[in-house]
Amino acid sequence: ARPGGSMEPPAVPAATFERRVVRSGAEHHYLRVRLELPDGGARPSVAQFKQLVVSALRELHGEVGAALPVDVLTYEEKSLSAILRVISSGLVKLWSALTLLGFYQNRRCAFRVLQTSPFLLALSGNSRELVLD
Repeated sequence: ARPGGSMEPPAVPAATFERRVVRSGAEHHYLRVRLELPDGGARPSVAQFKQLVVSALRELHGEVGAALPVDVLTYEEKSLSAILRVISSGLVKLWSALTLLGFYQNRRCAFRVLQTSPFLLALSGNSRELVLD
């Protein structure tokens, strides 16, 4: 028994829950993308690839979209894959423009966004492509 003869446990204040939504404070977002050209043919150079990204932005978002700073950090002409860097506020614009692009030089094409992250290091390896001995 506690002093004073009371058998009740001490009063515990009711738990309070607070919902916090944390947005990434990252300045840039990185996207790993692949251009699919089903009919083969000529593959775009890095300059043509960058121009295709800019034209996709212009087609969907006009001149304001085309002015969005997008950098091609890596580009593999053989696999038509690239890592793009865009300011975080422009991620949705870039992603939507790439998704809706359907033609390259009058040939059907499609961009596939394979990964996206505010951290470039996260795109350096893909566990789905890991080969174990």
